[in-house]
Amino acid sequence: VGQLIARTEKTLATMQRLERFRGHFYNWYDTRTLRPLPPLYVSSVDSGNLAGHLLVLSAGLRELAGERIFSPQVFTGLRDTLEILRGQTGKDAALEELDAVWANPPATISAALTMLESTATRTAAIVAALANEREEVKEWSQKLQRTCEDHLNELLLLAPWARHTANPLPGPKELADLLGGLDRGATLQDVAGLDESAGSLVERALAKVSPDQARDDGVGQLNELLRVLRQAAARARQRLATLDTLARQCDRFAEMDFAFLSDPARELFVIGFNVTDHRRDTVYFDLLATEARLGTYVAIAQGQVSQDHWFAMSRLLVPSPSGPILVSWSGSMFEYLMPLIVMPNYENTLLDHTCKAAVDRQIAYGQSRGVPWGISESGFNQTDVQLNYQYRAFGVPGLGLKRGLGEDLVVAPYATVMAVMVEPRAACANLRRLVADGREGAYGFYEAVDYTASRLPPDQSSVTIRSFMAHHHGISLLSLLSLLRDRPMQRRFLASPVLKAAHLLLQERVPRAAAGVFPEESPVPEARAEAREGEGAIRFFTNPTPRMPQIHLLSNGRYHVAISSAGGGYSHWHDLAVTRWREDGTRDCWGTFVYLRDVATGEFWSAAYQPTLRQKDGYEAVFTLARAEFRQRHAGLEIHTEISVSPEDDVELRRIRLINHSPLTRVIELTSYAEVVLAAPNADEAHPAFGNLFVQTEFLPAASATVSL
Repeated sequence: VGQLIARTEKTLATMQRLERFRGHFYNWYDTRTLRPLPPLYVSSVDSGNLAGHLLVLSAGLRELAGERIFSPQVFTGLRDTLEILRGQTGKDAALEELDAVWANPPATISAALTMLESTATRTAAIVAALANEREEVKEWSQKLQRTCEDHLNELLLLAPWARHTANPLPGPKELADLLGGLDRGATLQDVAGLDESAGSLVERALAKVSPDQARDDGVGQLNELLRVLRQAAARARQRLATLDTLARQCDRFAEMDFAFLSDPARELFVIGFNVTDHRRDTVYFDLLATEARLGTYVAIAQGQVSQDHWFAMSRLLVPSPSGPILVSWSGSMFEYLMPLIVMPNYENTLLDHTCKAAVDRQIAYGQSRGVPWGISESGFNQTDVQLNYQYRAFGVPGLGLKRGLGEDLVVAPYATVMAVMVEPRAACANLRRLVADGREGAYGFYEAVDYTASRLPPDQSSVTIRSFMAHHHGISLLSLLSLLRDRPMQRRFLASPVLKAAHLLLQERVPRAAAGVFPEESPVPEARAEAREGEGAIRFFTNPTPRMPQIHLLSNGRYHVAISSAGGGYSHWHDLAVTRWREDGTRDCWGTFVYLRDVATGEFWSAAYQPTLRQKDGYEAVFTLARAEFRQRHAGLEIHTEISVSPEDDVELRRIRLINHSPLTRVIELTSYAEVVLAAPNADEAHPAFGNLFVQTEFLPAASATVSL
């Protein structure tokens, strides 16, 4: 507990120094100067998760007041460390003797003190004996010694009185009974009151001592006992005060203003807020089966938004062998299970059923691909110029709305560790398989294993992403704790009065209906008729909304433009998306567009059918090998648009001709529009709002041009 308090104090002290916005911590800080990094950005989901975990930490700190100051389980932990050291050194008599001693842990504080004092001397001797071994052996021996000394110092700090319980005590029988009971299980609160409980008994016994008995050994023993009782009580009260201070500090940090991140009309939270530009994002967290549900729950519990926010989150259900399951965005284990590391789970509810079905689907998908299961957001086998592994969300087809989930195959071991909360036996078997495959390093499991064929070196079937991410290890530890200690974080979640207030939201029952939303569940469309001879030379369309989209591709081998007969599409340069586009057969509103506006009347339309969806007289789309053309007439104006890609330079050219056939002088404004991406398409699909933060534009008056970087 002493180490926990020390580290928590340092962490919260550092957090206190960080600049915040309306109670929110920014997403990025310089770790050396603690200054926020531009663009200053507040993330709704990250702030919500932080607030929820701070409230759980607050409840846990308060809970420590009633926890026993000693548990025999500390010796189980020492044996685990010893087992690792034995695996490094092989057979060692000193280590085996120490393991035999710890195999029978004492049940009382006094016996634990005696054992720890004895074994502290032994561990010091072990460190000295292994001083010339390789570095890893020395490191684990030193860890063993430090851990043993930490436990010993903890008892010496709070239970120095336990030494006096080993032998018969002078004084009243009540004193011996009281200290004997405390020796078997004293809490921090018990120790804080020792000067009044046991101390008063000692004082009464001393008051009865005659002057002739003042120098008796028994009297000296009582005086020494009174001293250590008062000392331990003072230390315990100081620790209680520190725990209360830290808990209050956590509560204050959790007081963030979520109201300004909420859209009152939609009753949903936006992705975040760009403080630098004073701009709120226009994209929303609208799925219940994502990590965003913890933040939404916290804001409701704090009374900042209404419960309608919870029910406004989409509950799109799809069929699965295990029954209807909530759809997430990317189909990752993180989205489904991350909230479970602190949030309570109720049997036979919608969220309980969804989490179990999601794990079943992950297991089945891994088996179908012949690899270990467990897919989530993680690093993968692609690096930047500093050789840092890149990171994005991966998932299982059929669980996520995101397209192209089957194109990558990246397995993250921490995803399996999370699954121990749902399917412990299957998860442990999968973890053993990962260990057998060599996916474990000095600090635990590696970040991920990339099986994607396009990213593999020749003659290799997989690549291990040899990195460790602190937050994935933290999630893993909490998941294991949930299984091994009967969900302590969930108990602390409900111990917080604020969080307890809304717990009925988590008990939503499972609906019976489910919808088919994925392509593999849709009927196969009728095959297109074979192209007639010569059709590739020129294609002509007058209907901008055909039953099946008509697409034209223009390219010089490096720069690519795809455009539909309605004028939508995208531009790519090599592997980078220049403009935003989404694969959606029902929408064609992506691409580069030109708006036209009659200044006199205020009427506006677009150079093609998209994006204003106003079909004009004589609408024509003409696709040839060299260009795409659009023609239309409106209110006496003829608009002719030509689009081509230079065969020599990586340039997309758009030329618009306006011919005024009316007798009036016309003033027409032309405004171009495009959502610039300048990133890999998959990265933009994963985090479009995040990508927008790093696109900068500048207008160059001399060239009458806009530059995007």
